[in-house]
Amino acid sequence: MLTKRIIPCLDIKNGRTVKGVNFVDLRDAGDPVELAEIYAREGADELVFLDISATEERRKTLADLVYHVAEKVNIPFTVGGGISSVEDVDILLKNGADKVSINSSAVKRPGLINELVAKFGSQCIVVAIDAKQIDGKWKVHLVGGKVPTEIDLFEWAKEVEERGAGEILFTSMDHDGTKNGFANKALARLSTELNIPIIASGGAGTVSHFTDTFMDGKADAALAASIFHFKEIEIKQLKEELKKDGIPVRL
Repeated sequence: MLTKRIIPCLDIKNGRTVKGVNFVDLRDAGDPVELAEIYAREGADELVFLDISATEERRKTLADLVYHVAEKVNIPFTVGGGISSVEDVDILLKNGADKVSINSSAVKRPGLINELVAKFGSQCIVVAIDAKQIDGKWKVHLVGGKVPTEIDLFEWAKEVEERGAGEILFTSMDHDGTKNGFANKALARLSTELNIPIIASGGAGTVSHFTDTFMDGKADAALAASIFHFKEIEIKQLKEELKKDGIPVRL
């Protein structure tokens, strides 16, 4: 079994880290650069920053944030939110991001994945997929989960892989912020049907939830937000417990 990754996620709105439940009811969780420093020091394998605010100054604000994070941390980090062109990605990578995450823009124009992969390589293109179960079927949602589509999660994930993306970040909207565990059945199917890494997101609440998503969900990495932001679980402690459970992690 390959080493499993633990990834704190920082949702950014107006330059601050925020966290909600089921994508709503946001509350402040601190300064993103300070949190990034803490997580890198505590043993996070990677970081993800998602800009969820859509101000006109967003691109400049995000580029500045990326620059300041890159100054302070020595682990890979991914940046997403409103990215829709080669130029957007170029700015973020030049400011220090290691990878970018695209979501709605990829669904609206799938060829964007191919363009970004051709220009920057698969290794730095992550496609995020937010999905929710509707009548027993997983349907892709856009614009931070606000806009439902008829697109099937698994069909879209396969297309994303075929177009060259290096990773998929799958968030179960049903599980997001609930702390009841990850969507392991869906994750296991994604991991079985695809050959690229799958990052589990949505539902982390206990150490056992991480163990379950690595064992039952076959996830390659697990992402969480509030449990780290509000010190409910320390990353070092989490990794030590995972090691005891037989999960290979970097200590």
